Amino acid sequence: MKALDEQMAVYAAYHRNRWNRLTHFVGVPAIVFAILVPMNWVALGEGITLAQVFLGAVLAYYFLLDVPLALATAVLTCALYYTAKLAAGSGYAAGWSWFGAFFVGGWIFQLVGHVFEGRKPALVDNLFQIFIAPIFLVAELFFALGLKRDVRQKVEARLVN
Repeated sequence: MKALDEQMAVYAAYHRNRWNRLTHFVGVPAIVFAILVPMNWVALGEGITLAQVFLGAVLAYYFLLDVPLALATAVLTCALYYTAKLAAGSGYAAGWSWFGAFFVGGWIFQLVGHVFEGRKPALVDNLFQIFIAPIFLVAELFFALGLKRDVRQKVEARLVN
């Protein structure tokens, strides 16, 4: 398994432009919310949904990468999960409308960002990068607050090399 700084350096290489990064702060949460809506309809057992299992698996991976970043990402994704659960509970027609609007809108934000960047999205070269986006954005918030300087330095050093 690649270390956090390795994963983030690959993602960061595709997201150097600040406008691109800013569009991702809208696009990534929108897409996460969108995919969680129909996942809430798929029951896997007594009170367990695909959305819960999916988030559990992704967050477990984040905890292997970095506990503080994983905790912060968990708070944000849990908020998205509960909002998506409410949207899913509003019925299939409304739920699919929420899904469509946020999924398409999220991707539009992402792609506009990559126009600013002048580079294709990271997931085109490595689909797994789609799972790095949420923790990358949380790390960017930490960096802006002056936290996780060691991680930022490692990521920046990998980008130079």
